[in-house]
Amino acid sequence: MTDPIPAVTQARAILSRLDVPDRVWREHGIVARSPIDGSEAGTLAVATPDAVQVAIDRSAQAFLAWRRVPAPRRGELVRLLGEELRASKDDLALLVTLEAGKVVSEGLGEVQEMIDICDFAVGLSRQLYGLTLPSERPGHHMRETWQPLGPVAIITAFNFPVAVWAWNAALALVCGDPVIWKPSEKTPMTALAVQAVFDRAVARFGDAPDGLAQLLIGERGVGETLAADPRVALVSATGSTRMGRAVATVVAGRLGRSLLELGGNNAMIVTPSADLEMAVRAIAFSAVGTAGQRCTTLRRLLVHEDVAPALLERLVKAYETLPCGDPRDAGVLVGPLIDEDAGAAFDDALRQAENQGGEVLVGGTRPRSPGIYVRPAIVRMPGQTDVVRHETFSPILYVMTWKTFDEAVEMQNAVPQGLSSCVFTDSVREAEAFLSAWGSDCGIANVNIGPSGAEIGGAFGGEKDTGGGRESGSDAWKTYMRRQTQTVNFSAELPLAQGVRFDV
Repeated sequence: MTDPIPAVTQARAILSRLDVPDRVWREHGIVARSPIDGSEAGTLAVATPDAVQVAIDRSAQAFLAWRRVPAPRRGELVRLLGEELRASKDDLALLVTLEAGKVVSEGLGEVQEMIDICDFAVGLSRQLYGLTLPSERPGHHMRETWQPLGPVAIITAFNFPVAVWAWNAALALVCGDPVIWKPSEKTPMTALAVQAVFDRAVARFGDAPDGLAQLLIGERGVGETLAADPRVALVSATGSTRMGRAVATVVAGRLGRSLLELGGNNAMIVTPSADLEMAVRAIAFSAVGTAGQRCTTLRRLLVHEDVAPALLERLVKAYETLPCGDPRDAGVLVGPLIDEDAGAAFDDALRQAENQGGEVLVGGTRPRSPGIYVRPAIVRMPGQTDVVRHETFSPILYVMTWKTFDEAVEMQNAVPQGLSSCVFTDSVREAEAFLSAWGSDCGIANVNIGPSGAEIGGAFGGEKDTGGGRESGSDAWKTYMRRQTQTVNFSAELPLAQGVRFDV
């Protein structure tokens, strides 16, 4: 049974337990609400233009101190943050469910991502490796080192309201950079909760500079100010391609750095040799998890014409029994869309698909209210029409067929976005071709798993309209640092490179 307590009542109780002060609530500002039932928790104070400037000033001053702290000591703060996240995992996860609409296991999984990246970053704090390079000049040596970069602005989206902050913040902090967080105006309560948890870690750490990690709740103007200020060394922005283009233009105009995680229009290729039962399970999670509101959501299913009938029969049956409803309820797999705009986009995309020759095989309806709940849809399309090439942030799966594997790969790559991709096959040749230089053009390419659910150990990000940024694992940490090539002459001579002579 659904908890009879209104979602926002639960949310405010969690904020209170995490010591978020009552002063965050104001008469005017951003309304905090839950997509579960549309209820409103209240109005949160927003950052004024003057407050944004103060935050940047504080971050710039914090950088001067934090860059002098040894990296392993910086890692100690992130270790303490991981401990505090573990202690508050259940509360934070439920808050993600209440404010973003994720089912309980996905909320828990998102907070686990925060914990995992903290563990990764703690180890990284002792592994910010450079290089030693041979010099052509006798009595010289060269090396390449990585130095702290400066204040990092983190602009996050509603669909991963806390994990994306952690991906950036954990790495930035061990690299020597302060952070300023501008969360989505659709999920401000989760941001307040995380800031309170971080403040607990700082209190235990003892000597962190003031302004090391700050939170600015607001709308578009806050992000624009952060992007335009030359004191902000890196702007990491997650959201739509439209937003990313605007951020990139402003940051590039001042020759700054941006890290962009933008749209995804992810495909799965299913070949004749594929394990169809495994494919069905992967498709279901990838296409309807988080109610289709992941950047890695499966949106295009490219099936060989010989296996399409059997696969679609299994998929339609699975979709017909998907448990949709209040994400707090046990067994529910599909919660609400974030707001009415998302619901309207869902309805509009289905109308466009039908106008462009598509056939809705299952779903596409709204089964309940309040809240924006929809039945995930499967749409058979004649080809990759305009609506298919556009990313609609909702649970719509477009299905198309192909004859040759080369045709399937060409279809996979023939969209503006390039985030995640996958193939289901038992053929080594097909799998390796998909992973080759002439295969998938995405930043993420998988074999026999779906496009969604990346681990923190690998760098996360994509190409083309996805923005080209990389976050989380591998060597993504280098984005948060500046590279420096150093040459040391330990001889008593002064030879010049390339044999140049300049005698004075």
